[in-house]
Amino acid sequence: MKKQVKAAEKTAAKPAEKTAEKPAAKKPGRKPGRKPGRKAGAKKPGTSALKSVTFTVHAEANQDVRLAGSFTDWETKAKKMTFKKRKGVYTATVKLAPGEYQYKFIIGDKWATDDQNTEFVPNDKGTFNSKLVVK
Repeated sequence: MKKQVKAAEKTAAKPAEKTAEKPAAKKPGRKPGRKPGRKAGAKKPGTSALKSVTFTVHAEANQDVRLAGSFTDWETKAKKMTFKKRKGVYTATVKLAPGEYQYKFIIGDKWATDDQNTEFVPNDKGTFNSKLVVK
């Protein structure tokens, strides 16, 4: 009996040993950074209603052309447009939820409405903004 008690006392008196945690094994077919439960190609929650809208404007090459609107906080986050040499136009694509938006192009330092869009609304500057409705 004494041997059993002493063995139990020795075990109880030892400090707990630290064991290194092993990193979780990677599951095959899962890309890093993807949250568990989402399948490849699945859209993020809340983004399914967004529509890609491409804006185009004719302007000379080598200019700073930007897209500004109610969806970019106007001038503060105006989106830089890309020149398509083959077509001679600047383009920008943005994802927008259904709704009504106003926008203009900034070509150099001049603001311009979209001459390809016939819908305009007056603004607080005494001019007009182009109007876009995303359904």
